[in-house]
Amino acid sequence: MSTSLTSTSAPAQPTLRLAFALSMGAAVSLGITRFAYGLLLPPMREDLGWSYALAGGMNTANAVGYLIGALITPMLMRRFGVTRLLVVGAVLASIFMAGSGFVTDAAALLLQRLLAGIASAWVFVAGGLLAARLGEAGSSRGGLLLGIYYGGTGFGILLSALLVPQVLRAAAAEPHGWTWAWWALAIASAAATLLLAWAGRAMPDRAPPAAATASTSAPPVALRRFGWALAGYALFGMGYIGYMTFVIALLREQGASASFVTLFYALLGIACVASSRLWAGLLDRYRGGQPQALLNGLLGVATLLPVLSPSAPVALVSGVLFGGVFLSVVASTTALVRHNLPPARWAQGISMFTIVFALGQIVGPTVTGWISDGAGGLARGLVASAMALWLGAVLASRQHSLQETA
Repeated sequence: MSTSLTSTSAPAQPTLRLAFALSMGAAVSLGITRFAYGLLLPPMREDLGWSYALAGGMNTANAVGYLIGALITPMLMRRFGVTRLLVVGAVLASIFMAGSGFVTDAAALLLQRLLAGIASAWVFVAGGLLAARLGEAGSSRGGLLLGIYYGGTGFGILLSALLVPQVLRAAAAEPHGWTWAWWALAIASAAATLLLAWAGRAMPDRAPPAAATASTSAPPVALRRFGWALAGYALFGMGYIGYMTFVIALLREQGASASFVTLFYALLGIACVASSRLWAGLLDRYRGGQPQALLNGLLGVATLLPVLSPSAPVALVSGVLFGGVFLSVVASTTALVRHNLPPARWAQGISMFTIVFALGQIVGPTVTGWISDGAGGLARGLVASAMALWLGAVLASRQHSLQETA
């Protein structure tokens, strides 16, 4: 292996470079494959005559695919290896995104979103496992390395914010001009996949032999031991995806210009990247559900802000706060697994949280869209998202370290 992963008081520069390259997994699987759709929802809905429920259903289909992918990821990792699954998933996600630019039928688009969700789960879980191993090697700063990986979603969001509005403007005279944006995103995803492939080759594809042996004989992780954190994380999945799916549509309804939407989404992505440093100490210090509880609570505030006021400064505060927090909730669950389980069970633990995350995301977009189709519109839908996040915070606060409950 070309890169040393020995434990040090701070991550070595090669380790940091690996973490940033691995973060392209989060950029592809979430930042581009899932969240770029929020920018495309308004023009697609207007062009194709969708209800908000159907528009939200597109991300629900993506989440269903994500759940399917998460369920089969452990088996595929055992059969093909973590690195191979990571790269193949990223390639397929790029292909399926490109496919969304060739169809206008709702059923066909739902299928494309489903397939992209399956592939993105492979990328996200495999990348998260490699990031956890990288964090264990540099254990004194494991929270930072995990934060860098999950903060990579912000690179995808930032790229989408800069790319999609420009492509939509350039293709405004074309029939179904939004299709060009899907193709542009697929190209961007393919470019990110090249970096991901390099990182995969530089990382060990398997756990150390002792851990690998233990993983085959270790019993499954008991769900009840992480019950409060899992419940809080499911509600996080419901709440955050409502915001990420519909906040752009809300801003456009409130009169936001295309340039303001670009600024809003770009700042959200930058804040997401910066969050890797902001919350690293919190993730390293606490071994229970405290980080998830705090971060869910802050997300509820960020979700409610654009509902309370349509002013541009309030919207920007909402975007920056949301971007600076939401991926750290995901990182907090990986940190929880890493703090409380031996390395042999990390894959089981990460997959378990990924599954409940997917379940929450399946419910969130369609329910938020259904509420938004009624009286009160998108504002009421985002209020429901905020309430889900706050309830998730309460539940996560009850999760203790497994050492404390043993």
